[in-house]
Amino acid sequence: MSPRQIIATEAAPKAAGPYSQAIAGNGLVFVSGQLPMDLYGAVPDGIEAQTRQSLANVVAVLKAAGAGPESVVKTTVFLKDMNDFATMNGIYAETFGQSLPARSTIEVARLPRDVLVEIECIALAANG
Repeated sequence: MSPRQIIATEAAPKAAGPYSQAIAGNGLVFVSGQLPMDLYGAVPDGIEAQTRQSLANVVAVLKAAGAGPESVVKTTVFLKDMNDFATMNGIYAETFGQSLPARSTIEVARLPRDVLVEIECIALAANG
């Protein structure tokens, strides 16, 4: 792997600004915050559906980097309302199973497109 590789996939929404879906380098994959949008830009209603979509996008970007949920070492979850924590946490646990990464969860005033959740992560690269 070169020192810095841009990771891009058609299996997750394209970056909506001047950033990459992910960058791999020095044995790590840095996945940009994934909004709960499908490939057509639609955002599902409710924290459960939005959490599932954000995590599906994270997993798709990881897959493009040759990684998966089991290789994630750190996540950051941004929630619009900390009252949604329990619902998000249950769905998050389904995705990561026993390979629980370190995590920060932060309540924020507003997220792009007024979504309820955004999730980013750092993972070990497949050949790192």
